[in-house]
Amino acid sequence: MFYSDDIIAEVRSRNNIVDVVNSYVHLEKKGANYKGLCPFHNDHDPSMSVNANKQMFKCFVCGEGGNVISFVMKYENLTFPEAVKNLAARAGIALPEVEMSEADKAKANRKLQLLEVNKAAATYFYQMLRTPHGAVGLKYFEGRGLTAETMQRFGLGYAGINGREVVDYLRSKGFSDELIRDSGIASVSERNGLSSQFWNRVMYPIMDANHRVIGFGGRVMGDAKPKYLNSPETEIFDKRRNLYGFVFARNNKAGNFIICEGYMDVIAMHQAGFSQAVASLGTALTDEQCTLLARYTKKVYLAYDMDGPGVTAALRAIERLKNVGISARVISMQPCKDPDEFIKTYGTEAFQERIDKAENSFFFMIRTESTKFDQDDPEQRTEFCRSIAQKLCENFTEDVERENYLQAVCEHFRINLDNMRKLMLEYAAKGIGTTKVYERPKSTRHESVSNADKGRSAQAMLLTWLTDEPELYPKISKYVTLDDYTEELYRRVAERVYSDIENNRLDPAAVIDLFDEDDQKIVAGLFQAKLPNTETEEDRNRAFSDIIINVKQNSFECFSEAAKTDINAIGKQRALKQELEKLKKTGVTLN
Repeated sequence: MFYSDDIIAEVRSRNNIVDVVNSYVHLEKKGANYKGLCPFHNDHDPSMSVNANKQMFKCFVCGEGGNVISFVMKYENLTFPEAVKNLAARAGIALPEVEMSEADKAKANRKLQLLEVNKAAATYFYQMLRTPHGAVGLKYFEGRGLTAETMQRFGLGYAGINGREVVDYLRSKGFSDELIRDSGIASVSERNGLSSQFWNRVMYPIMDANHRVIGFGGRVMGDAKPKYLNSPETEIFDKRRNLYGFVFARNNKAGNFIICEGYMDVIAMHQAGFSQAVASLGTALTDEQCTLLARYTKKVYLAYDMDGPGVTAALRAIERLKNVGISARVISMQPCKDPDEFIKTYGTEAFQERIDKAENSFFFMIRTESTKFDQDDPEQRTEFCRSIAQKLCENFTEDVERENYLQAVCEHFRINLDNMRKLMLEYAAKGIGTTKVYERPKSTRHESVSNADKGRSAQAMLLTWLTDEPELYPKISKYVTLDDYTEELYRRVAERVYSDIENNRLDPAAVIDLFDEDDQKIVAGLFQAKLPNTETEEDRNRAFSDIIINVKQNSFECFSEAAKTDINAIGKQRALKQELEKLKKTGVTLN
């Protein structure tokens, strides 16, 4: 689906972000902006700012940010075209019909038909559970402590005593054998013809984020194998990209997700009030599922069975979650085997305590690793120490974070700190892990980081000031060129802002749409950086001068570093040095 820039701009302009956000979250006027509780993390103290002039929002705790379209995308879990349609309908804008090829029309129509087959099958299973034929299934769910309300909410059902009943039902609704087969509900065999694999099973409809049934899971009643059976992958069901219960968990207020192993764990947790529970669909947690979760949170709890396979699954999940920037913690359910059993035995308060005391994922990894070694055997203990050193190098890139974990692990396992640090540095020097540790004086390293941060901060403040007061562009562009924005993303933003001001069309909310979802958060922050105190003209001049000088200083340092290996950077370095010396001597004024 494609909409022109003019259509998108009209949709944005006709949907005031303050009004739209306020329809989801209560906002209050605070100074020039509006403040409210951020819906994208567990916010208790209003941390989301909505800027009416720039038509954007930014949470200064979890980092979410963007314009009105990206807010609706995030909150409703919509694609960009879907969010545009949503907002267009809200503003009464008639979107142009987008021409589709015959092949695209046929493909879209086929998916709708497959969804209709699944919807009809879900209705059949749901109704069957509530008939005398489904008594065995109803007894099972009631025995697991589920209420009628919970069973209704999750659409739970029962498949009949043979696999032909649901096929006959779907045929009676006008669906062809081809559609029934391709939906994954049934398959063809010489013995049974078209027959469903789902029979004598309680049924769990699997829904996507838009409440559409895309597949099923079924648990057998009795001792037949397999105990659990899922729909095969189809044109509408990709188990790698979906999570069971996600449709209900995606907008939870806890600000996190709890990943379980099974359907019943998810359902029991939701019934107990833990609405953030989800489960992977018969597979280990996938990269695609982690990416989906990362759109909503940076914190995930793992509630896996702590047997051998469960521990292995948890370790794999920790690594995959880490790759998308999610911090994981592991919930202990001892002496129970899963969340369902724990909640039934000890109650919701006790489970919340286990969540609050969940184990840090790195400590979980090290504790699991320690069980592989005899700690009383010097040789094996040495191997264990080597394993710790390697994991410290592999899992942490920041000096401070790595040092904190190093000290904590050494204290817990009674390992000499200095010896472990030497061992870790040996591994790092060999290039093991995500970063190498270079031997440099601490003062130099800290100064370098400080200057780099100061440069980024100055560039962000300059872009904020520029979008607040575009009339300052002639003064700013006189001193700061696009080359002075040393962060690639900052430079791309500055390039568009400079161009838009020159063409008298600056719209910060429109600039945000040029970037992908992750970068939009950063761009929104660039346009809402905290500026220094500028109450008086003297304050304004001093702040402006400091920002310009810091941007140029950072630019000079970057070109100086580049000049060590790139002869073409030497000329730029010299020019920047002269310019910087002059700026420091004379200062910069807004007048």
